[in-house]
Amino acid sequence: MIQTGEALPALSLPDQDGRERTFASLTGPQGLVLYFYPKDDTPGCTLEAQDFQRLLPRFREAGYEVAGVSRDGAASHCRFREKHGLAFPLLTDVDASFSSAVGAFGEKVLYGKKSVGMIRSTLVVGRDGTVRKAYPKVSAKGHAEAVLRFVEGAAS
Repeated sequence: MIQTGEALPALSLPDQDGRERTFASLTGPQGLVLYFYPKDDTPGCTLEAQDFQRLLPRFREAGYEVAGVSRDGAASHCRFREKHGLAFPLLTDVDASFSSAVGAFGEKVLYGKKSVGMIRSTLVVGRDGTVRKAYPKVSAKGHAEAVLRFVEGAAS
């Protein structure tokens, strides 16, 4: 996975509405929390998305916007956002090119079985495009809170 201090590769992905989004169009005054998740509307991904949504006002108070990235298409993202009341963008990386470039897509092990797919992970990126913190291979439960603690500490 991309490391703290490295520059985020160029980001240009469609959101749930099919609009092309770039880092500049997504970031808040301090930066962007970019989280990668395997699949819309699955238990772990739903828990994680709901946690980021619940904490979104505090992320914004700290100057950070939040965006999710998966390989799901726009229609799936729209249903997921609507069903769970998500107010942050969900980006589509169908070919996993961006996710691969940052190390959020590749071989993983789930219940002892190897597969290739999206690796649940998060990047906290400063407004200048530099990774401030990388969270590789995270668990959904409690993760948004851990990221929030980091960004609130960085903002003070």
